[in-house]
Amino acid sequence: MNYVSWLGLGLAVAGVLSLLVSGPGYRLGLWPFKTGITFVKAAGYISAAALVVCFAGLAFWQFKVFPQGVIPAIVGLVIGSGVLGLTLKWKHNLTNVPYIHDITTDTENPPLFVAVLPLRAGADNSAAYGGPDIAEQQKKGYPDLKPGFVSRPPVAAFPEALQVAKEMGWKIVASEPASLRIEATDTTPWFGFKDDVVVRLSPTPTGSRIDVRSVSRVGKSDVGTNARRITAYLTRLK
Repeated sequence: MNYVSWLGLGLAVAGVLSLLVSGPGYRLGLWPFKTGITFVKAAGYISAAALVVCFAGLAFWQFKVFPQGVIPAIVGLVIGSGVLGLTLKWKHNLTNVPYIHDITTDTENPPLFVAVLPLRAGADNSAAYGGPDIAEQQKKGYPDLKPGFVSRPPVAAFPEALQVAKEMGWKIVASEPASLRIEATDTTPWFGFKDDVVVRLSPTPTGSRIDVRSVSRVGKSDVGTNARRITAYLTRLK
């Protein structure tokens, strides 16, 4: 029996299990989000080890040190490669975006949160904007992030802006046609992180300008989530 191949498969399974429990465990309140992130990191290390051991198992089989073991080694390689790929993608996103969690299309006069503030009570991150330092990091990391523009006046564009927010799956906290503002909360799919969003419409000579701000409640880095959310919203609105 090729114990090396089976060990590699066992490590691959341990890696995928570590990844699978990371987010749901946090959502269920079993551990803080930092522990969940640790599970993700552990999944990557375990999966890398699984690949090495599985390759060793294949080598032992190839050179007839052990007569069997090709199937568990291949299965382990497939599982380990998938999990390692996911964790490396997460790592790549983390290291290639600004280490911030507050993103807005208007860094000089960012839209303010009002109705959402009670929901952020006790949150790790403040709803207050971080100022020029955050703005500079955003401009370097997301130079193409700009406000949205539509040809309709704000009063006419507001219902569509609200509908798109609902279609995005956001939970609407406040909808104020008089002040042309929308506040909402979006929940990330895996960890269930709560990110708050405010949409502000303002008139322009040719229609409306739409500014969006998205802020995470926890985590120093949002791994690019808030910028992607804003871009997806404005693209869909257009």
